[in-house]
Amino acid sequence: MLRISVILLLLAGLWACSDAPADEGSVEEKPAGTTASLIRNPVADQDAAPADTSLVAKLTFEEPEYHFGEVKEGTTVRRSFRFTNTGRAPLLITDARSTCGCTVPSYPRQPIAPGEGGVVEVVFNTAHKYGRQRKPVTLTANTYPSLTTIYVDGTIINE
Repeated sequence: MLRISVILLLLAGLWACSDAPADEGSVEEKPAGTTASLIRNPVADQDAAPADTSLVAKLTFEEPEYHFGEVKEGTTVRRSFRFTNTGRAPLLITDARSTCGCTVPSYPRQPIAPGEGGVVEVVFNTAHKYGRQRKPVTLTANTYPSLTTIYVDGTIINE
């Protein structure tokens, strides 16, 4: 009896697998919500004709680099990077990352309207660092291109 059950189970599994494509009509597309339309990057389709990038959000920093000069090891360097959305769509920053845990960014989570601005805060802990340091912070947003990098740069002196 067990042998017959195993054979029937195997046959059922083989019968369920098919090379036929799925019915394309069975997939229902739902309209995109407000957040999805902000995140969707209209220039991401590689196969489409050249995209009109004038309608996307644009992240423009007053100063994309901060040169803090020379500081003693152990000093905490803080910088507020002011920016403006110079594009024609709401700006949504979805991520901000650095290359190590010594540099911590914070950024606005809400959409920034065209013409409005905001601040990205960067805190760089110089403990156990020495010499010239150039720390990048890469922001991901619904801009073209989608990545923008700002920098904290200076020299750490060990005495």
